[in-house]
Amino acid sequence: MKVKAYLQITMKISNDNRPAAAKVYTDYRQPFLDTIKGALTKDLLIRDEDVQVLHGFDSAENAQAYLSSELFQNDVFVGLKPLWDADPEVKIYTVA
Repeated sequence: MKVKAYLQITMKISNDNRPAAAKVYTDYRQPFLDTIKGALTKDLLIRDEDVQVLHGFDSAENAQAYLSSELFQNDVFVGLKPLWDADPEVKIYTVA
């Protein structure tokens, strides 16, 4: 299946907290791919100024639905929130 939408979550996370953030990514990457409807890819992108997680989906609707899922709300969000230096920026893009 082809990626038709991306969910991009950009987070300000200090260098000291990045190993913990990477662990959250690693712990929940496979459950995301195995259990979330329409999930196709998940990549961790690291820059000096921020960290991004780029999720590929089969539709924008499934990307939006993930934000309300139990996995995101009860596991990923809970694990990452204490590591943020500011509220994350969340964007959904459709592939043209």
